[in-house]
Amino acid sequence: MSRSLDALDPQIRGFIESVCREGARLRGGRELGWPERRVIAAQAREPWRTGGPQMREVIDVRLASAHGPFGVRVLFPQEVAATPSPTLVYLHGGGWCLFGLDTHDRLLREYAAAARMPVVAIDYSLAPEHPYPAALDQALIALDWLRSHGAGIGIDPDRLALGGDSAGANLAVATTLRLRERDEHTRVRALVLNYGAWTPTLSDTARQTLGGPDDMLSGAEMDEFWTAYLGPDAAHATDALMAPLHAPLHALPPALLLWGDRDVLAEQNAAMAQRLAEAGVQTRARVYAGAPHSFIEAMAVSDTARDAIARGAEWVRQHLLLPTLQGHPA
Repeated sequence: MSRSLDALDPQIRGFIESVCREGARLRGGRELGWPERRVIAAQAREPWRTGGPQMREVIDVRLASAHGPFGVRVLFPQEVAATPSPTLVYLHGGGWCLFGLDTHDRLLREYAAAARMPVVAIDYSLAPEHPYPAALDQALIALDWLRSHGAGIGIDPDRLALGGDSAGANLAVATTLRLRERDEHTRVRALVLNYGAWTPTLSDTARQTLGGPDDMLSGAEMDEFWTAYLGPDAAHATDALMAPLHAPLHALPPALLLWGDRDVLAEQNAAMAQRLAEAGVQTRARVYAGAPHSFIEAMAVSDTARDAIARGAEWVRQHLLLPTLQGHPA
């Protein structure tokens, strides 16, 4: 295989080779539209999301939006550390175009069990059929639903963490910026940001060394995702809510950023961590050696992925749960 694959953590490399091989087999050399690509992306990952913690209860609801209905899933672990419980709200990745609740089901369960608190997952509408700001609008609607209905299911809607991977990390920060516009950003007490997509701009170095066709995420794929997400607003790609690297980042909650050094988005994650720290945000970053984009999906076989999940869960507990248990304000 390529030198890029040779540089990967061996455990993660096995996952990537399997997913890419199965995806290629299912495509069969065909040019496919987004609906077919979504099915294949999910099928190629199916063996990797089985197993993991069992939940005490899972609630699925449908919410209305101007962009059409969308789903929200609430996962309750076997035990929670506090009632009403603080909660992690999670937005899945997939370039705003792929994936959903089922592709991320195991990751959601892992976070819920590790943090000992519910996880609320937002199944936002996908681009290009539903470009910006559909997903962002729906994230706000989901948080408003939690404010109105959270207490009835044992959730404290004013003690939330927002998390996400890739496009989902982008949406987590953009959602917090939207809440700041409404002077409600203190509802979010922490951010867990896994290898986020922060700006459409990729350096030539990133494209050439980490974003080739053999890499987990290529520069060309990232360009395609951004074009689909931005839609007719592509000319405004540096707007703060589309590309949070360009946003004023003051007054955001403590942020944990995790990414791999073999990710085409590594440079912009380092830049985002720096911008957050310069804005006075409590920021912690961890770069995983030999880890590519999407490495957390390898949780079934990867020590690195499991470490990232554990760190994210501990960050959430530290900022949502432990202060309360210690008798200090949340």
